[in-house]
Amino acid sequence: MTNTELYNIVFNKAIDDYHVTDHVDTPINNPYDRDSLENRLYLKCWIDTVQWHLEDLIRDPHIDPIEALSLKRRIDRSNQDRTDLVEQIDSYFLHQFSDVSVSPDATINTESPAWAIDRLSILALKIYHMREQVERKDADVAHQDRCRSRLAVLLEQQRDLSTAIDQLLADIAAGRKYMKTYRQMKMYNDPSTNPVLYKKKE
Repeated sequence: MTNTELYNIVFNKAIDDYHVTDHVDTPINNPYDRDSLENRLYLKCWIDTVQWHLEDLIRDPHIDPIEALSLKRRIDRSNQDRTDLVEQIDSYFLHQFSDVSVSPDATINTESPAWAIDRLSILALKIYHMREQVERKDADVAHQDRCRSRLAVLLEQQRDLSTAIDQLLADIAAGRKYMKTYRQMKMYNDPSTNPVLYKKKE
């Protein structure tokens, strides 16, 4: 089994588990050992799945403005949780590859393994929900055919991204590439760098 075959299995389990109740307040029941990579991947995809549905809810044109603000705050917190988790996953890979002898001509990738895996988690969600549209009984044939075509593209994209991630991890393990991580500096979350927040203190 390749790395990404395992990752996609974990992502699909998180998505399927969420949709047992299909409710954004469903408590998570992570089945994987707390110290395992699978645990972090499951949590990552669970957060993505809940946020997917929060984004659906906030787009209701008839939503109460107070509820919309509450959802926006929740989405903001979710985004920060997602970022923190990606950084945890990259820390796992940094530790895993810490003893690798890096080739003098090794190159760096445009993104770290965990940020690529973040996109793989989102792709799993897109595939799940596009397949839902293909199978909708209340939709007309034109809608189903359009969604079936989009699903085929998403599945191809998943195969390509999975291959690229597996190649990246193999290259890092062999010393052909090296990884660095940069902590995300979300200035709008920091009271000392968001002018709306720090000017209120003046």
